[in-house]
Amino acid sequence: MPTYDYECDACGHTFELFQSINDSVKRKCPECKRMKLRRLFGTGAAIVFKGSGFYQTDYRSDSYKKAEAAERKSNEASSSDSSKSGKSDAKPSAGKSGDAKKKSDS
Repeated sequence: MPTYDYECDACGHTFELFQSINDSVKRKCPECKRMKLRRLFGTGAAIVFKGSGFYQTDYRSDSYKKAEAAERKSNEASSSDSSKSGKSDAKPSAGKSGDAKKKSDS
């Protein structure tokens, strides 16, 4: 539930009110009891997330980012080494076995 800012035009009293989005706008000032209260525009109408740890996974420390980058580089290096060795070891054997079948059939 959001917090709204209110101000009375008659006495100048300002305060914050924690109320549901579905609640109606308050009109009566709690100080002077006049019907001159108005809701102010501002950040009170939005939901504000406060507290430590809310963005814990979004904003990592520099040491964590460096370690992750080093790990990513080592993973890329190991995957490129295995793909290079896989290419040199591969031999096209389909043509030879096809030729052998043709010779044996005739």
